[in-house]
Amino acid sequence: PLSRSLLQMASFRLWHFTICLVAVLLRPVCPLQQRSRRLHRLSFRLRQAKGDGVDITHLYADADDDLWMEEAQLSEGYRSGFITILGNPNVGKSTLMNEILGEKLSIVTHKAQTTRHRIRGILTTDKFQMIYSDTPGLLNPRYKLQEGMMKFVNTAIKDADVVLVVVDPWQEEGFQDNSVVERIKLQGKSCFVAINKVDALLKGQRMPGAAKAGEKEQPTLDELIISWQNVLPSARVMPISALEGTNTTALLEELAAALPEGPMLFPSASLTDRPERFFASEIIREKILLNYADEIPYSCEVAVESFKDSEALLTIQAIIFCARDSQKGILIGKQGASIKNLGIASREALQDFFGKKVMLETKVKVAKNWRANEADVRRFGYYDE
Repeated sequence: PLSRSLLQMASFRLWHFTICLVAVLLRPVCPLQQRSRRLHRLSFRLRQAKGDGVDITHLYADADDDLWMEEAQLSEGYRSGFITILGNPNVGKSTLMNEILGEKLSIVTHKAQTTRHRIRGILTTDKFQMIYSDTPGLLNPRYKLQEGMMKFVNTAIKDADVVLVVVDPWQEEGFQDNSVVERIKLQGKSCFVAINKVDALLKGQRMPGAAKAGEKEQPTLDELIISWQNVLPSARVMPISALEGTNTTALLEELAAALPEGPMLFPSASLTDRPERFFASEIIREKILLNYADEIPYSCEVAVESFKDSEALLTIQAIIFCARDSQKGILIGKQGASIKNLGIASREALQDFFGKKVMLETKVKVAKNWRANEADVRRFGYYDE
C-alpha cells in the first residue's frame, strides 16, 4: 500500500509538472514584450562591445533588420551615451533633469539630500539618445547610508560619456567632496558646468543669510563663469535656470554634440530603467520630506510591500521605516492625524503620476539606526550598483 501511494503521488506530480510546462510554452507573449526584451539584451551587448572598442556589426544579426534599423538608429551620425549630473546638495540637479526630460522622474523639495539613489532618465530623438543619471548631492559620508549614496555617484562618474556639473551662484569654488574635481580631470571626459539659478542672481537675490555686515559682495555672472572655468579648464561653462527653463535648450544641444556616435542603448519609448514601484516609494518619501520637519525625513525609508496594477485601480501597500521608536509616534501623529494627511498627499501625487485611481495603505515600522547598519542599507537598495 505504501509503494502504491508513493507511485500515485509521483504520477500526479509528473502530470502536474507536464500541464504547467505546456501552459508556459503555449502562453501568448505580447509582441511588444518580445521586442523590448530583445532590444534590452542587444543594447547591453552593444554597449559592452562599444566600450571594449571592438567591431559591433555582427551583433545586429540577432535582430530583424527592420526592427534594429528602426530602434537602434544605425544611420551615420546618430549619437548616444550616458550623461552624469553631479553637484552639491540642493543646487537643482533633479529640477534640471526633469526640465530636460519634460517629466518629473526625480522627486524635488527645498530640502538638501532629497535624492538618495541614482535615477536614470532617457531622452530619445531621431538624432540622439541621452541617458541622464541624476545623482545624490556630493558630501563627505558620515554613516553607511551616505556611503551607499556616494557609491552611486562614483559608479555614475565611471559610466559617463559626458559629465554635467551643476552649481549655483552662491557656491564657493569647490564641493563638499572636492575629490570629484580631480576624478573628472583624470578620466578626461567631456565636461560641462551649468551655473543654475541665474534667474535669482539677475534679480538681485542673495544667498539666504548673506546680508551680514562685512560679507564679501556677490560675484557677477561673468566673474562666476571665469571662476568655474579656472576650476575645470576643459569644461564648457553655461549659465542656466532649470526652474525657468532659461538656456536649457542651448545646454541640451551642446550635450548632444558631445555624445559619441553610436546606436540607441534603450528602446525609443523608454523613459527610465527604474520599475514603477520604485517611483511609488520615492513619491511617498517626497511627501514625508514636505510634511515633516527636523530629522524625521532623513531618518525614514519607504519600501513598497505590494504593488497590484489593474486597468482601473492601482493598489499599493507601503512600509515607512524610521530609526527610533519616538519617530514612529511623530510619523503617526495624534490619533493618526499625521499619517492620514501623509496618505492623502501621497495618494494624490501617485494618481497624478500613474494616471489612475490609487488605493494606498501605509504602515510605520522601526528599523533601529538603519542608516548606520550596512545590512539594512543594502536591504533598501543602496549598494546594488
